[in-house]
Amino acid sequence: MTPLDPATAATPSLVLVVGSGGRENALAWALRRCPGVERVWVAPGNGGTASQLGCEPLPLAANDHAGLIAACLERQVQLVVVGPEGPLADGLADRLREAGLAVFGPGGDGAKLESSKQWAKELMQEAGVPTAAYWAPTSREQALEVVESHGLPLVVKADGLAAGKGVTVADSLATTRQAIEDIFDGRFTSPALVLEERLSGPEVSVFALTDGRTMVLLPPAQDHKRIGEGDTGPNTGGMGAYAPAPLLDADGLERVRQLVLEPTLRALRARGIDYRGVIYAGLMLTPDGLKVIEFNCRFGDPECQTLMPLLGGELAQVLLACASGKLAEAPSLGVAEACSACVVAAAAGYPDEPRLGDVIEDQLAASADRQLFHAGSRQEPGGAIVTAGGRVLAVVAQAKDFDAAFSAAYSGLEQVRFDGMLYRRDIGHQVRRS
Repeated sequence: MTPLDPATAATPSLVLVVGSGGRENALAWALRRCPGVERVWVAPGNGGTASQLGCEPLPLAANDHAGLIAACLERQVQLVVVGPEGPLADGLADRLREAGLAVFGPGGDGAKLESSKQWAKELMQEAGVPTAAYWAPTSREQALEVVESHGLPLVVKADGLAAGKGVTVADSLATTRQAIEDIFDGRFTSPALVLEERLSGPEVSVFALTDGRTMVLLPPAQDHKRIGEGDTGPNTGGMGAYAPAPLLDADGLERVRQLVLEPTLRALRARGIDYRGVIYAGLMLTPDGLKVIEFNCRFGDPECQTLMPLLGGELAQVLLACASGKLAEAPSLGVAEACSACVVAAAAGYPDEPRLGDVIEDQLAASADRQLFHAGSRQEPGGAIVTAGGRVLAVVAQAKDFDAAFSAAYSGLEQVRFDGMLYRRDIGHQVRRS
């Protein structure tokens, strides 16, 4: 069976989302509510997939390229949205496109924005994108020499994908040296690294949907990486987020477009890369102006869960237009004038050794302005939903202001429970008055 021609499907009725996290749960929910979308499969999905109207888990791993292609052709899928960075770096989008499918997500070449810190820094330098000064030593000795000559703590980044655990923002020379030793001692898949000067200032995330030439910017978001209240403790994948982040107004967002995103797209095209997907720019607003901390080739998590409820029913059309190289012909993407708040609940022992298998009890009633997105969960054969990962779920709420949005999110979280449930009570402290 051959895939439907995406050019004949301005609105995709049959969609596949690849991934199993909270990001993919939110994407599936947002796509399914778009007018004209009839069914969304999620491969492999999680414990919350089947409970979403019109969504269905598909028991295929993200690295099963042949299985995913066959499933798409059999089901006449008109749009594939690849959620996680791993499959993108592994070339899944390339294989799907070779099979004639419309894919939202960059090929393996474009995914280097995230999968190789050295490659991304070189691209930024080439494009004139503001970023931290950096060094790319090729040996342990060279790296330690940089530390000694610089004389200040540095940011140490493992070069490849590291599931969010590859960056050390050192606060001492000893910590900097230890992070370097860890990388060269084999803590990650590759001994390659990047050293950067430390920057200071608030962080904000900006997401651009692009077909490689045109782009649509989403509202800026801000997440909370640390496990502990007061932004203390070890880094995590993210314990909560909110949008739109007031750190960037319309003029600020336009500066990001002009200084960061458009030069990056031009540099990608100059390298022969046709980038179709989302570019996630992690920014720091320093005393010397905005600077890029990192690029990612996928939606942030939990920023995605925070943003999806704000986006209009044109989302499916816009993502298909990006995948088809026709974003200029897509309808404008509506964005609700509301505040969105997201609080993540994690398993006991997270982020070091999360406990698995605890039953999740959910008494949260669905509503138009409050959502429950599952992440690290699975459905047992008997029907029970249990914890199956570190970050288990997120409650997201929208309201006219952040105080009301976070109040609704936290009250919703009180209606969900599992043993050892861990969450921060100060998410959004930057924008809350109470």
